[in-house]
Amino acid sequence: MKLHPQISHQLAEGWWRKQMYRHMAETTTRGGQPTDNGDAVVTLDQVPRWSDGDFRYSYEIEDPHFPNSHFPDPLASSSEAGSSGKVSRFPVDHEVNSKIYLWRGNPWNLEVDAVVNSTNENLDEAHCSPGLHAAAGPGLAEECATLGGCRTGMAKVTNAYDLPARRVIHTVGPKYAVKYHTAAENALSHCYRSCLELLIENGLQSIAMGCIYTEAKNYPREPAAHVAIRTVRRFLEKQKDNITGVVFCLTTANDTEIYKRLLPLYFPRDKKEEEIAVSKLPADVGDENGETVIDERKIRIKPLPNAKKTSPKPPRASLDVPVSDLGMARRNSSYLESYLDPAFMSLIKDPDQRRKEQWERTARAQNGFNFAKMLGFGDLGGPALSAAEEYSLHSRYLAKANSLNLSEITEMKILYRGGVDSEGRPVMVVVGAHFLLRCLDLERFVLYVIKEFEPLIQKPYSIVYFHSAASLQVQPDLGFMRRLQQILGRKSQRNLHAIYILHPTFGLKAAILALQLLVDGTVWKKAVYVDRLLQLFRYVPREQLTIPDFVFQHDLEVNGGKGLIVDPRTKYVYHRP
Repeated sequence: MKLHPQISHQLAEGWWRKQMYRHMAETTTRGGQPTDNGDAVVTLDQVPRWSDGDFRYSYEIEDPHFPNSHFPDPLASSSEAGSSGKVSRFPVDHEVNSKIYLWRGNPWNLEVDAVVNSTNENLDEAHCSPGLHAAAGPGLAEECATLGGCRTGMAKVTNAYDLPARRVIHTVGPKYAVKYHTAAENALSHCYRSCLELLIENGLQSIAMGCIYTEAKNYPREPAAHVAIRTVRRFLEKQKDNITGVVFCLTTANDTEIYKRLLPLYFPRDKKEEEIAVSKLPADVGDENGETVIDERKIRIKPLPNAKKTSPKPPRASLDVPVSDLGMARRNSSYLESYLDPAFMSLIKDPDQRRKEQWERTARAQNGFNFAKMLGFGDLGGPALSAAEEYSLHSRYLAKANSLNLSEITEMKILYRGGVDSEGRPVMVVVGAHFLLRCLDLERFVLYVIKEFEPLIQKPYSIVYFHSAASLQVQPDLGFMRRLQQILGRKSQRNLHAIYILHPTFGLKAAILALQLLVDGTVWKKAVYVDRLLQLFRYVPREQLTIPDFVFQHDLEVNGGKGLIVDPRTKYVYHRP
């Protein structure tokens, strides 16, 4: 018997939670000695190992073999292009996977070689990770006062005092600002790499690290998790012989969910997870160290004009360097030589030339779409964004949205979560008549849309749009819709299953046709026109939707209400017997 995908996902979640609590319970019976504060010591073999877990995150809730008992979906036959032929940037590596652990809780009770403390540049006790100094005792604060502070992105090591661990590694995470997104990303990557380098430098082999990014520094949680996981993966690829375990310690349900969703992308446990990761990974996953590389800042060397080619010099004999020294080299000679190699440089387009081509594309786009502006569809000019540019744009908007109070947009009920459609996909509801353009700050509305859609677009979802009586209100033009689509990013476009449009008008159909022709044919061809509420309920069950009263009234006025009965209390629509 085959379970519904959503049910199987819930069972998997329950299994994983049970495993976590089972390991926690076992620490009280077979763990180490109690610490001074009375908590039991947890050894590394009692922490769930990533490679041993049976948990599989369901990236695709829908099941093509699951029968639709309501109505045949008009989009069910269409399938997205597969990811066959693409080479995985993070292939399956069982040896690396065996060194990753996932732990829900603070690291202070873990019996490992080192634990990581996220702090500020002064190493103040008040700005350290919660509970550290209380568990370690006063000696830790006294030693931190003698270190002379620590720079952002760097790390320093101290004794662990009353902790079960042998050492505490202190690191300073970056403050996040939209303007300096790349700098913050690289500084955070350097935090994790510095901690791991100090681990090996001090002859240690196991480490427990929490989330170095903090709410106080406004770093968006999911982009930061991408940086953390990929940096650890790249480091272990080079130093897996010198490290026995890396424990990701998570203290909130939100962080736990993010890590369980992202770990299979960078640490796939089988070929299936590796294939899924090819299409789910962001375009920019950093360099060989997991650090973001900016083409404009690379050293570019071109041959001098009319210079004669010389025969290559014989390579010099390499010196024997100890493995530990190689592990500490943050930028070794081969890394620099790869930038200076003319054969390598010829593969990279000159950023100046690339910028010139981008300006030319912008000019062509503006000239080519002037006719769309003349027809009243808005300004559709400007070149298409690359995947990396879309990801960066989405991250900046999401960080800003999470820092603002957008309650006035919520009260307008333009956009809200529904239940699930007939195949278990989550549904977002949009009410066109509530879109009061004259009373709405469009910039804040965009931020609200990004914030509401973020948890939804991580997996397949559907949109229900009530166009009932919306023609009485001024609607945004196609230029606004194009910009919003760019900010939401390619993940939202890829995971969107269908847009069910209730009570479409001729003008709306013309606008969607223009979107298909001028903006994005792939996304807007997913629009499904629905003339009656009863037809909509075949795609999305009635009990899964919160429908405004005027939508029922509009449906009766447009369709005449023949053969229908509306329950005045529950607002259910039935066929007349």
